[in-house]
Amino acid sequence: MKTNQAVTETFTFEDMKKISRSKLGNSVPIELYRAIRLIGMYQGLPMKGRATTMTLGRKIGESLPISSAEELLDLFRELKIGDPEVVSNDGNKIHIAVKDCFCEGLPEINGNLVCDLEGAIMEGALSKLYKKRVTVREIKCNVNGDDCCEYEIRL
Repeated sequence: MKTNQAVTETFTFEDMKKISRSKLGNSVPIELYRAIRLIGMYQGLPMKGRATTMTLGRKIGESLPISSAEELLDLFRELKIGDPEVVSNDGNKIHIAVKDCFCEGLPEINGNLVCDLEGAIMEGALSKLYKKRVTVREIKCNVNGDDCCEYEIRL
């Protein structure tokens, strides 16, 4: 029997790793993630959910236990968000291409960029890491017919 404990008002990324599902383990199908992101948020919220996904993503990014940009890219792979690679870096502007993104394989809808949550996660993490405002903008997306999802990061 559990005792009455004060309810915490916040969760940490470390809390998310505490999984006690004895039968179903630590994975959920990509279909569920896609349904939450694209049917629930992208289609169900005003402005394709952009304000919500940007707020959520930044908050998630700020909570990630990283101490370098490379650790962030490694964490993207570990969490199966995608396989990121730096394609250019001029010091103030970085381009990161993400292969094997959650949206790869979905029907193409020209003019649609749907991976703003993932970009906002990068934005929150990098802003916290560099202790200054970082902006991340999705410039390519598999759903748009591009060969990968790509983000422009401005420091």
